[in-house]
Amino acid sequence: MAYSRNPQLPRIRREAALLVLQRGWSARKVGRYLGYHHTAVIGWVRYMERYGIRPIPTFSSRPKRHPRVLPDELVRKIIAKRFELRRSAEVVHFALKEEGAVVSLSSVKRTLDRHNLLKKRWHRSRHVSPPRPHVKHPGDLVQLDTIHLLRKDGTRVYIFTGLDVRTRFAHAWAFERANVRTALCFLKRMKKVTPFAIKMLQSDHGSEFSRTFSQRARVEHRHSRVRRPNDNAHLERFNRTIPSRVVALL
Repeated sequence: MAYSRNPQLPRIRREAALLVLQRGWSARKVGRYLGYHHTAVIGWVRYMERYGIRPIPTFSSRPKRHPRVLPDELVRKIIAKRFELRRSAEVVHFALKEEGAVVSLSSVKRTLDRHNLLKKRWHRSRHVSPPRPHVKHPGDLVQLDTIHLLRKDGTRVYIFTGLDVRTRFAHAWAFERANVRTALCFLKRMKKVTPFAIKMLQSDHGSEFSRTFSQRARVEHRHSRVRRPNDNAHLERFNRTIPSRVVALL
């Protein structure tokens, strides 16, 4: 970042260089006249001799080299350890510490980030949900959720569930994956079996019910409050009856 944001400085530097080049003033005289050091004036003159008569911009005041910069050998060691372990910065720092390297965790993170080797966290954008409707008719509000179950062989099965708040009409279907595609597939199946039109959906903030799902569902979609399972209380109660019946079939 530049040391000054004064928009008039480029013009003043140009005028100072012109006093030397056109009027024949010395750099020291111009420096005393304008209140700048004569070496700064010499630099402006050299800039104008190279690039012509133009306003001299304000360059960054960042130092070219930090006095406590990490040695190149240590930087290469951090990068090599990152490729060797393929783990987080904390693990890399601990491994280097075990080998006797003297470096802080923040320095390891900065080095990895500088070389695009640091996986940064993805912050989800906040969902702006429509207000909860007053449920008077079937289909006014259908709650959606996903149950994660573990098979005996260690693999997972995902059961999508849906329940109409008004009629307590419920539907469930198992999938091998939990993503937007399977969520849309479940919604399509549920629309076929429900004897009424679905007007609004409500789900938690799971990745399968993301903004992409909201755009492709073609039904108004709202999200429950974070860490408030009671917002989907009817469906949560229904979900508790699913695992006991499904585990025997896994």
